[in-house]
Amino acid sequence: MKEYLMVDGYNIINQWEELREESRHSLDSARIKLLDIMSNYQAFKGVKVIVVFDAHYVKNSMEKHEFYNAVEVVYTKEFESADNYIERFVADHYSDDNTIRVATSDSLEQMVVLGLGAARISARELKTQIQEASQKMDKNHINMMKHDRNLLEHHLDPIVAKKLESIRRQKS
Repeated sequence: MKEYLMVDGYNIINQWEELREESRHSLDSARIKLLDIMSNYQAFKGVKVIVVFDAHYVKNSMEKHEFYNAVEVVYTKEFESADNYIERFVADHYSDDNTIRVATSDSLEQMVVLGLGAARISARELKTQIQEASQKMDKNHINMMKHDRNLLEHHLDPIVAKKLESIRRQKS
């Protein structure tokens, strides 16, 4: 079973205050910040993240696929919106073996993808899920750092550790 998270890039940028503010100075910088966030989320959650950006107003633009830290980034072709691409992707990839969630706060797009079988998630819900994942990552990191050193004995099964200790004492 494969799980996809489709992200309407510009919709999310315009919904999250910090990214919207960043986009006023540099749209490219806001895109990169979103991709960094989604890259961390993908690594932690283990889902396939695809971020789609509109390029439908760019004259003669061709659909382009890139990867940013393992996150797939799609720039749509001329006359194709991110919504159109996402709808086509859901129609082509939805099955009992695939779970597809679409992150957008566009209510019309949410209704369309629901009708195609995908789940919808608002920009606010996505942000909450990312914050929760980030807190879990921080807790995992703190727990790992509790050991002063990264010793093999910290990772051994207790039964194996006991047997090794017994062998060590016999040779002493």
